[in-house]
Amino acid sequence: MRDHTPPRPSRYVLAVGLVLLLCGLLFGYDQGVISGALGGIEKEFEPSTLVIEIITSWVTLGAMVGALVAGVLADRLGRRFTLVLASVIFVVGALLEALAPSTAVLTVGRLVLGAGVGIASVAGPLYGAENAAARDRGRMVSLYQMAVTIGIFLAYWADYLLIEDDRWRLMLGISAVPAVLLVLVVLPLKDSATWYLKVGRRADAEAVVRRAEPDVDAAERVATIEAALASEQQASWGEVFSRTWRRPLVVAGGLAVLQQLTGINAIIYYANTIFAAAGFDSPTQQSLATLWAVGGVNVLATLIAVLYVDRFGRKPLLTIGSWGMLLSLVLVAGAFFRLDEVTASEQASHGPTNAGILALVGTVTFIASFAFSLGPIVWTVINEVFPSHVRGKGVAAATALNWFAAWAVTQTFLSIVDLTSTSGAFLIFAFFCVVTLWFTRRYVPETKGRTLEEVQQMWADPDELSRAIAARD
Repeated sequence: MRDHTPPRPSRYVLAVGLVLLLCGLLFGYDQGVISGALGGIEKEFEPSTLVIEIITSWVTLGAMVGALVAGVLADRLGRRFTLVLASVIFVVGALLEALAPSTAVLTVGRLVLGAGVGIASVAGPLYGAENAAARDRGRMVSLYQMAVTIGIFLAYWADYLLIEDDRWRLMLGISAVPAVLLVLVVLPLKDSATWYLKVGRRADAEAVVRRAEPDVDAAERVATIEAALASEQQASWGEVFSRTWRRPLVVAGGLAVLQQLTGINAIIYYANTIFAAAGFDSPTQQSLATLWAVGGVNVLATLIAVLYVDRFGRKPLLTIGSWGMLLSLVLVAGAFFRLDEVTASEQASHGPTNAGILALVGTVTFIASFAFSLGPIVWTVINEVFPSHVRGKGVAAATALNWFAAWAVTQTFLSIVDLTSTSGAFLIFAFFCVVTLWFTRRYVPETKGRTLEEVQQMWADPDELSRAIAARD
């Protein structure tokens, strides 16, 4: 009887996976740590509410700019060197944050750090997607989102350990550690075979394939990639947005925006309020609840996607997760109809209420549903759907849209609550879950098991594209 067990990833591919993990840690830690650092920042600098909002959210503006330039850098300098550059920028930003003598310098540090995160968010998944075999690509790129959740978890842990002493500078400075580690890990590695072929280094491309996929014929695999690159020139931004590649751009950009419009940042922002309403009556208890109910659940649920994205496929996980998010947001909205007004700074003065417990259950369910679906799968699809000659700029454009949507949600959430209500805000996010279900069914093709070259050919074959969109498993 023949053994149909697929070969295990090579050590080289595992090293590439470590690169993706460190890229995700950069963003995840910075995303989570600011909530614990704000208390110390407020005590030391006494900033206005507007300045606090800027300090909190402008990292996403820096990330948006970084994502836009990352595509050009990744195509000209290579994916590997671009990651080194992102790490250096990130370390500079982290040091500016930790040593900031004023809120102005702190804000500059947030922007610089955000630029490093934005560059890494494009170059990291791109590097992983191009180095992984088709059978492992979904799992490989999903590692990025898993690492983001681990970074958030570690940030909450740092907040929990350091918050009592208001050691906010140490909280922020620690974020430089994964950036330094990223440089040490990526330097001994090679770039992707795709990039080497783009710059005419065929021998290097074959060497990478032999290390990444020792079970395949390196010359044959390189010839396949070469054929896909034949007669192609690096695309201009005009070509990226042209009618020819509009469909993959719509798929990638649509998923990137919907990932944020379904409310992940808002519900994380409201986590302490929900826990307070559920009866966690001290900052320490609320911090500990956030650590495990948000951070811990996020990591464990993302692990589901990492393990099963290449078995179940992209569309089933997106669909199941979107339904879970929709139902949990409706549950949270219904719970807030019953809860008294509780601000994020207030502590609960009562025991758990039925509505508070429902809100808590809805929050945990939402985090879990997002973590195995829109969280990692969106990044996988974004890095799969573009043809090789527009992939760098296409991924950059979709990632920049993601960062812009994240900034827009962060900046407008409280205004939406004021204009409607907390329940109304969560119902708006629930509506976008419905949009996500429709969009996934109508536009997203199933790319499970396809090589990047096969995905590229799919866009030129209407019948094959229709079958891929209609696929359910």
